[in-house]
Amino acid sequence: MGDCGAPGDVNSNVLVAGSTGDAQLDKAVWQWLSWDKNQKTKEQIESLLQDGKHKELRDRLCCRLTFGTAGLRSAMGAGFCYINDLTVIQSTQGIYKYLERNFSDFKQRGFVVGYDTRGQVTSNCSSKKLAKLTAAVLLAKDVLVYFFSTYVPTPFVPYAVQQLGAVAGVMITASHNRKEDNGYKVYWENGAQITSPHDKEIIKCIEECVEPWNGSWNENLVDTSPLRQDPLKKICDSYMEDLTKICYHRELNVQTSLKFVHTSFHGVGHDYVQLAFKAFGFQPPIPVPEQKDPDPDFSTVKCPNPEEGESVLELSLRLAEKEDARVVVATDPDADRLAVAEQQENGSWKVFTGNELAALFGWWMFSCWKESCSQDADVRNVYMLATTVSSKILRAIALKEGFHFEETLPGFKWIGSRVKNLLDNGKEVLFAFEESIGFMCGTSVLDKDGVSAAVVIAEMATYLQGQGLTLAQKLVDIYETYGYHISKTSYFLCYDPATIKRIFERLRNFDGPQSYPQCCGIYNILHVRDITTGYDSSQLNKKSVLPVSKSSQMITFTFQNGCVATLRTSGTEPKIKYYAEMCAVPGHSDRSVLEEELQKLIEALIENFLEPDKNGLTWRSA
Repeated sequence: MGDCGAPGDVNSNVLVAGSTGDAQLDKAVWQWLSWDKNQKTKEQIESLLQDGKHKELRDRLCCRLTFGTAGLRSAMGAGFCYINDLTVIQSTQGIYKYLERNFSDFKQRGFVVGYDTRGQVTSNCSSKKLAKLTAAVLLAKDVLVYFFSTYVPTPFVPYAVQQLGAVAGVMITASHNRKEDNGYKVYWENGAQITSPHDKEIIKCIEECVEPWNGSWNENLVDTSPLRQDPLKKICDSYMEDLTKICYHRELNVQTSLKFVHTSFHGVGHDYVQLAFKAFGFQPPIPVPEQKDPDPDFSTVKCPNPEEGESVLELSLRLAEKEDARVVVATDPDADRLAVAEQQENGSWKVFTGNELAALFGWWMFSCWKESCSQDADVRNVYMLATTVSSKILRAIALKEGFHFEETLPGFKWIGSRVKNLLDNGKEVLFAFEESIGFMCGTSVLDKDGVSAAVVIAEMATYLQGQGLTLAQKLVDIYETYGYHISKTSYFLCYDPATIKRIFERLRNFDGPQSYPQCCGIYNILHVRDITTGYDSSQLNKKSVLPVSKSSQMITFTFQNGCVATLRTSGTEPKIKYYAEMCAVPGHSDRSVLEEELQKLIEALIENFLEPDKNGLTWRSA
């Protein structure tokens, strides 16, 4: 997003002492020190300047934040490519400018601002403070702002945008990222995260007004402006009421002896998951005391991502054993994703993958629809969606049951926009997911939602207990009925963008210029799809059906043995991810053979295509 600092002349008389000898960098330093009113981040830049650390200054000041799969996301700290008071003010000024151009009634319809509980003392930076500055920029321009008086789950922001008829909303969160990070997630009036061209146009608008306006730093406006409204009670009550639309067995929930443990991973989820269980008629889940309250240091986990499995769920599982609770639900710090573990008959715990949970949710949401729909309901009007790197299990269920299944690019922003489009055309969407434990049950929220997913899985477990089944047993039953879908997802860390580019460019020029690999070790490749360039060998015109996404790397290989594998870069973290799945037809039930074949293929994929030793990639820590 542009070069050092911003456009415009700089008065050389006000350049700070200690010039770097680089005019472009001098300009960026001058702008930062002139504009930043946060003493801590201002001192970080001054200190780097005094110590002559010009390379780090350039890294911090000579690039800008760009929109990834989840909005703007970066480490907290000083610099134009970090999340801090100044970059949040600049981003909001750009959004104001863009919305003013697009909506004549912007100021009356208003804007929603929510936040999680992240913070960093060394930068005097917290989600709440960044949210207050976001609100200040807009309030100073006479925009009605719906500012939540306390932290909320991320799904509350898109929900509020739709409920309140606002033109847009922002959630200050870095979700499950490491504690050093924060982010700025933007939702459009349709309640879905922004996609292209909005993101690119907003970036242009940010570049047009990088100097803070009068009033932009006045975070007290949130407490004094008559244009600020607190939507908390209205939105929370309305959300919990809407949640009951996907509650199908309240009488079982009220009576169940099944106990649940919930961990909110030091984030926002506790109060809201408790309310959701109450809305479904359940006793409240047992909270993990050490992780119940917000803690920006995420003190009890090495990383605040429930997707990492049993290693980060340790406290929950031990508490569940003590309390004789068979099911554990874990929401990530901003409560938009859900992990689930279930104790098996031998006492061990099964932590379900996102793809396994999707098989259960897909079966459940369709079964409940079938039981409760009117006699003249048409199954051909029903849809489920998944991102293209997620399991194809919903496709298998759809083929057998007669509803529609669609794929989107990775990132829930694509799902949200497509679901809105389907709803506007009179279709019924029951469920959508991405494999990284992001689930959308029903359509009250057009984004992933860990709060609703937690209570739906609780109702499902309760219903299955009445049938004498566990979640794990039902999963096997689903695979036996619709065909085994065995998948494995993991990642390598890579902090060097040049290395990542080299890995993917090698795949595009494998046996010569512009020729993709025809095999991977002993495994023959049938088709290659490259979302970055828009190529798809399976299409007659060789063009990908999914939209091109030049800003990220993503190549999918379809193998002769039925395996589909994707390599892609993460939109929020320094990772190269791989996704691989074996899809078998119903009746082909030798799971161990499928698992062995998948494991061998993944090993070949890593060795031949990623070459971790040669490229200095770090394996995901076990």
